[in-house]
Amino acid sequence: MFRGLHVRLTLLYLLAALALIVLIGGGAYWLVGSYFRTTTDLALQHRMAHEFVRLGVRLPPELTAADVAWYTNRGQLLPNQPSTVVSAANTGDDQTNAENHSDDPRGEEAFDGELAAIFVLPLDAEGVWIATPGASTPAIVPNRSATVTALAHGSDIRTDYIRNGSRVRLLTYRIEMSGELRLVQMGRTLADQDRVLRKLLIGLLGLGGASVLCLSVSSWWLTGRSLRPAQESWERQQTFVANASHELRTPLTLMRASAEVALRSLPADDADRRELLGDVVHESDHMSRLVAELLLLSRLDAGQLTVERQTIVLPELLSDVQRQLGRLADERGVRLVIGLMSGAVQGDPTCLRQVLLIVLDNALHHTPPGGEVRLEACARGRHVEIMIADTGGGITPEHLPHVFERFYRADSAHSGGGSGLGLSIAKGLIEAQHGQITIASQPGQGTRVTVILPSARAPA
Repeated sequence: MFRGLHVRLTLLYLLAALALIVLIGGGAYWLVGSYFRTTTDLALQHRMAHEFVRLGVRLPPELTAADVAWYTNRGQLLPNQPSTVVSAANTGDDQTNAENHSDDPRGEEAFDGELAAIFVLPLDAEGVWIATPGASTPAIVPNRSATVTALAHGSDIRTDYIRNGSRVRLLTYRIEMSGELRLVQMGRTLADQDRVLRKLLIGLLGLGGASVLCLSVSSWWLTGRSLRPAQESWERQQTFVANASHELRTPLTLMRASAEVALRSLPADDADRRELLGDVVHESDHMSRLVAELLLLSRLDAGQLTVERQTIVLPELLSDVQRQLGRLADERGVRLVIGLMSGAVQGDPTCLRQVLLIVLDNALHHTPPGGEVRLEACARGRHVEIMIADTGGGITPEHLPHVFERFYRADSAHSGGGSGLGLSIAKGLIEAQHGQITIASQPGQGTRVTVILPSARAPA
């Protein structure tokens, strides 16, 4: 039990740490990518603003703001006065605007490589490159979709791919000069940024892998340290239950034997004392069964139950179980019916018989006179299913999830003075044979218990 809990808690700690690593690493990657994208767009807009000024065209407001932000982010002053650019843009004084930018003693060559990497494509209204004297053939073909969007909306910015598979950021603007419509398309290749992002991603993945390895070891150690007191307490409890069960069996046996001897020595007409001693014998039997169940559960919890692995022919076993419980079913007025019987399983015949007796006893107890309990088995691929279905009152939905819990009893599901350990023992015995046991029920429609065990034809 604690090993499974150890694994689950370790995975929980590890998943929490992984979520934190992914959050930090993904955030760092996103921030760097966002910085690159913002810087590239700002550089393109700044260069486009200079192109507008060079052509003597009025600056759009967004390019004016980008031009101001470009200088502000670098701690530089606008050429002459910052307000001059804004004033010129707002009043349409294109000549003043051009003079202010041309007075910059540094020029575009003074800026960093972000501007030097930008290419400019003058285009006509059809999106065709306009060759100028001394200009070299552009490295890329103008993006047709960008020109169509810019003509319709005035501008367009997008990321595209060029022939060699590299990404490029494109900014396209529509310009009206002397009544003639033109386009200016600028772009910057993102190969260097993608290379940096790839290196960053590889570094983050490597760091994340090393962190996962360290965290796995740390989580396993931390979980083991946290569970150690609970495990020691559980082991002491199991030892106490096992020792107490062993110690109680002998006095209970002696009490029962003494009561039987005294009962036999009483006169036949002494009804009162015979009834009292009969109660002692009955309660001794009940206590002996409870002690045996507790001892079996402690052995299951400690993994000390010896389970044999052999082939069990189900038709033979089920017929024997029917014969064994047939008299009890007749006494209660319930029909015990054997349906389809086929298949063979790998398991322990003693343990499987005990499980069937527990489940069938419950079914017979909760089925009213005139009802029916059906027992059948059939092969399902690599497994065999054993079904026990009754026509009793069923189990209400709020009790159904708890029926395999120890000492759990409910009026609608567990009545009649049982210990509440039967189904817990059945579940433990089936799981010890590498099988499963499930229960389905609806109030007023009976209960169906399904036992699934490995087929004898399949490997265990």
